[in-house]
Amino acid sequence: MYENCKSWPFQEAASLKKSHSPFNGKVLFETGFGPSGLPHIGTFAEVARTTWVRKAFEKLTGLETELVAFSDDMDGLRKVPTNLPQKEMLNEHLGKPLSSIPDPFGCCESFSAHMNKKLCEFLDAFGFEYRFQSSSEAYKRGDFNGKLLKILELHEAVRQIIIPTLREENRADWSPFMPICPNCGRVYTTRVTDTFPERGTLSMVCDRSFGDVSGCGHEGEISVTDGNAKVGWKIDWALRWASYGISYEMYGKDLIESAKLSAKVCRKLDSRPPAGLFYEMFLDENGEKISKSVGKGLTVDSWMEYAPIESLLYYIWQNPKKAKRLFFGMIPKVVDDYLGEITRFPASPVEKQPDMAIWHVYEGEVPAYDSSITFSVVNNLVSAVGGDDRNILNEYLLKYDEKSALFPETINAMLDRSLSYYRDFIVPTKKFIMPQGRMLEAFRDLHEKLVEATKESDVDSVHSIPFDVAKEHEINPPELFTAFYQAILGQDRGPRFGAFAKLVGLTKLAQLLEHVINHD
Repeated sequence: MYENCKSWPFQEAASLKKSHSPFNGKVLFETGFGPSGLPHIGTFAEVARTTWVRKAFEKLTGLETELVAFSDDMDGLRKVPTNLPQKEMLNEHLGKPLSSIPDPFGCCESFSAHMNKKLCEFLDAFGFEYRFQSSSEAYKRGDFNGKLLKILELHEAVRQIIIPTLREENRADWSPFMPICPNCGRVYTTRVTDTFPERGTLSMVCDRSFGDVSGCGHEGEISVTDGNAKVGWKIDWALRWASYGISYEMYGKDLIESAKLSAKVCRKLDSRPPAGLFYEMFLDENGEKISKSVGKGLTVDSWMEYAPIESLLYYIWQNPKKAKRLFFGMIPKVVDDYLGEITRFPASPVEKQPDMAIWHVYEGEVPAYDSSITFSVVNNLVSAVGGDDRNILNEYLLKYDEKSALFPETINAMLDRSLSYYRDFIVPTKKFIMPQGRMLEAFRDLHEKLVEATKESDVDSVHSIPFDVAKEHEINPPELFTAFYQAILGQDRGPRFGAFAKLVGLTKLAQLLEHVINHD
């Protein structure tokens, strides 16, 4: 069944099946995390996408897999994120490995320990399956010793892979190794002066500067193993792949060239680089890249205030190679599309279901939902009725679609989130414009015809009423609809007139129009 699936996770899984074999009995997937800041939407998306490929691979092959969530906490702190406390203290530790810097929040043994804890809590909250691995622990435990000694042996060969990509002024002193200064503890102020493969050591001097930070001047010879030195991140990537036998890792589009270089280094270490997919970045409302270092952009937590997390997963699943905007204004449409696919799912052919986003979001166990109540419908109702009495709103929704009673949990959750969204994003933008002159006369005529329809309880004929009124008053229908929603909802657009009438009821709609007509 799964061999014929066309969705991108299964396509990735099929390609991986051809290219890689298990390592120590497992096929390993990896995702990386830079713990210089708190986990953000990019972290969430990368783990989710990698998990979808992993699950598809398991379905396709039956092989055992594991996802390694790797934290680069041996990296130095280059700058202090603007959204963290104790900036002065952190400034004093610039250039040191994140695992050697005190926790600015004061609750964990180090800066990276705090961020790593947050990462695990973050991933656990969404039920991701993974094995966490700290870079510092891996280096100190000796996981990489064998390959580090191999890099030391091939020092010049590895250099020749990287230096053509560097600026001319950075080439002469560049080394794959970044020693940790035994004196000041910094990693970004050191440079390698010589290598001694026969001893497994290198000589170094701490005399570099970056920003306002300068090296301490210490010189000495140190071992490259057991966490005394790390490698630059392009080499670090290859080091992990080769040491752990990673078969699959995704990366952002901005890292395509880095991935190619890392693959070359990995081959130098007698290992096959992993398969992988590059993905596009998330953009904010202005089309700018969302940055975790400045705490910019919509977060996973903020999305969950207004919509279910599954709707965000549904959106993230769509074409990962296409840049996606993430901002609050798009939430209603995303939720509506998400509910629409859940509604369509049971009627889809069984063999086609694994190609639907919702199948991957729920790992095939898609919940039932068969109602025309959507986030937009609820928003329109709240806008028209006003107030936040959930019982009253539920009565309206039940009249609009009797099947809503079959899904009380989904409807009530949608109501709660819609009310929050309405208060935070719709109310501040409302601008009511009352009709004047000829438009006001058209509104009076519209009101009279609605009252007549109310007497006859003829909801089905309501849709044609505004078209008849527009024709009689020589007004273009779009102008009448715009004026209607500006007066009733305080916005330029709204649902189809007939659907809106069905939602709020003819009596309520006539009352709303009467209020507009009598408005001073």
